[in-house]
Amino acid sequence: MSKDILIIGVAGGSGSGKTTFASRLQDMIGPSHCGVVGQDSYYIDQSSKFDHDGGSVNFDHPNSLDFNLMGEHLFQIKQGSEIQIPIYDFATHSRLEKTNLFTPKRIVFVDGILIFSQDPVLEQLDHKVFIDCPEELRFSRRLNRDVKERGRTPEGVKNQFLKQVKPMHDEFVEPSKDHACDIVCVDDFDEKLDKWAEYITKNFL
Repeated sequence: MSKDILIIGVAGGSGSGKTTFASRLQDMIGPSHCGVVGQDSYYIDQSSKFDHDGGSVNFDHPNSLDFNLMGEHLFQIKQGSEIQIPIYDFATHSRLEKTNLFTPKRIVFVDGILIFSQDPVLEQLDHKVFIDCPEELRFSRRLNRDVKERGRTPEGVKNQFLKQVKPMHDEFVEPSKDHACDIVCVDDFDEKLDKWAEYITKNFL
């Protein structure tokens, strides 16, 4: 583990609350001390195959993401180097030409459904937190997000969940929970937030 930069992975199923967990920790500890790198930035351009409402593209399979680039970026962050994070446009399902500059902070949170299942990313993580959430709640959260924020239809979201999201969760995400050093459930979500914030603040800041 780097004595200068600590990388903490936050994984879990789609709609589990992993992004919320990471962003709330960032707010609690302070943005000046920590940053967040999201798996969603590393989607491979799928604009030529996407049919607007799901279908042929399986965005929950590891092959839809560039984990080699993500792993390399995390390695560079540990060396204290700035990186250019890709920007993925979910409306057009294309990777934009512009990027976001990321400057390493003392603490870096990495969130994503598949980050514990992919060696290039897994080997860069110093701590691994898995957000465990019931399937029904994950689906309702995803339905609300995709309809409101990504222009999807409820029917398309449901079909995608049953045909792609759930099977990929069962095959890749759920087994990766075994790599976690801590498992966070809905009932102890806030309690675990406080504990991690206290642990990080006392030991690394």
